[in-house]
Amino acid sequence: MTALAVLAALAAGYGLGRWRPWYRLGDWANWQVRFHFARWNGSRPREAALFVLLLATDPVRTVRAWRHRNDPPPPRSPALTFKEPQR
Repeated sequence: MTALAVLAALAAGYGLGRWRPWYRLGDWANWQVRFHFARWNGSRPREAALFVLLLATDPVRTVRAWRHRNDPPPPRSPALTFKEPQR
């Protein structure tokens, strides 16, 4: 009976590892916050709930994005220069 429970737990863990529900849920919440939040039902409680969901599913990237949200944009590269054709 114990061996059957261990095999069932391993099979369930393998299935969840292949399906990756936390990554899918985190990707969905990230997509909602970044691209669809202002379009429909954009409210503070919904934004807070999505942020908590992001924090639960992907804490490292969420905290890093939160820390760097007000950073200035990276410097622009210099403008292209073209050589004049020789005549």
